[in-house]
Amino acid sequence: MRMSLIRPPRQPLSRAKARNCALINQLGTPGLGSVMGGRIWVGIGQLTLAVAGFLMVAGWFIQLCFDAFRFLKGIAAGPLPFPWLGPAGAITFLAAWLWSLVTSLSLLREARRNDGVKPAG
Repeated sequence: MRMSLIRPPRQPLSRAKARNCALINQLGTPGLGSVMGGRIWVGIGQLTLAVAGFLMVAGWFIQLCFDAFRFLKGIAAGPLPFPWLGPAGAITFLAAWLWSLVTSLSLLREARRNDGVKPAG
């Protein structure tokens, strides 16, 4: 069996594709641009961290909404059950974003090196 049937040879990364991957990583979803740039496992890790951070911040926000609802109904509101959820989620998402920044810079450097390389095939 030929190797090309299992995994096609990867084309050299162009500057335009690297730029687009970096923009998606930094302004869209951390990790998605890394996956598009060919860094599959790194991108999955970044994406997992970003989603986990987002879910923690969303859970914290839902707690705040229920607390505000209880306040408006006149029910005595106690302390939030998980007050650490918002800051921990923000730090987790920030870690994913910084990791994707490092990967984005790596993709841009690789594209600059590949500038003179002709595509395979």
